[in-house]
Amino acid sequence: MSAPPRLPAGVQVFERGWLSANNILLDDGDHATLIDSGYLSHAPQTIALLRKALGARRVARLINTHSHSDHIGGNAAVQAAFGCEITVPAGMYQAVTDWDEDALLLSVAAQKGERFRADHALAAGEGFVAGGLAWQAHAAPGHDMDALVFHNPEHRVLISGDALWRDGFGILFADVLGTGDGVGEARRTLEAIARLPVDLVIPGHGAPFVEFDDALERAFGRLRAFEEDGARIARNAIRACITFTLLDRREMAVEELAAHLAEVPLYREANARFLGLTPDALTDWLVGDLQRSGVMRREGERLLAA
Repeated sequence: MSAPPRLPAGVQVFERGWLSANNILLDDGDHATLIDSGYLSHAPQTIALLRKALGARRVARLINTHSHSDHIGGNAAVQAAFGCEITVPAGMYQAVTDWDEDALLLSVAAQKGERFRADHALAAGEGFVAGGLAWQAHAAPGHDMDALVFHNPEHRVLISGDALWRDGFGILFADVLGTGDGVGEARRTLEAIARLPVDLVIPGHGAPFVEFDDALERAFGRLRAFEEDGARIARNAIRACITFTLLDRREMAVEELAAHLAEVPLYREANARFLGLTPDALTDWLVGDLQRSGVMRREGERLLAA
């Protein structure tokens, strides 16, 4: 097994599991900047991780890559614990200010978030200094149309959020909901990222990695599969978001799952636009798929997170 990639001095990554995105701590000595705060239910753990890393020092600033619940869910708790200012991508600033839970994909996907104060908006083309490094913000629409990635040219490091993972990228919600061209935007984002000098990627989920070209190839392959069969986009969204919900709740009755699929806008739209399954057929497919993947096990009429 190869050694983990070496991070620049002043950069620390808390790799989180399901529910929470990775937290990236950029240390400037007497204070630090945090990139993304994880999910609401993991907020106490996030605060504990930060206090252990910083001791008596504080998080002075929190910057988000995008607006989804697994990235902003701990914002309010971190702000309350450290008194930090919060910077969000310019495109989501108004939604946060108004606390528009539809625009933030909270109510749309039946996920939770706690209202926080956004102090600053960060636009593509702007930059900031954190961890002793100069970071440039680049637009990264696709998974989230207002998302940003952060690039340090000196050390060739990319903080990619959910725009690029080792094995793909985040759900293309715009295509599922019929609100935009997520596939096209994701392709343009990947093409733009490919033009950056990158030796190390710190993704929103999973371990930091150096296999940049291979990750791009996998991501473009995934896009081609989505372009050839739109139903793949819908199945991916349903599978991933229900896995998220099940891991948050730990268990759910089959009947409850069927009602959830019928009630939540994301699943209704995904099924109506791409799959056309009856409620029973949709539930049966999903239960079987999640069992085969090892995400859950079934005990009678109860579905338990594995």
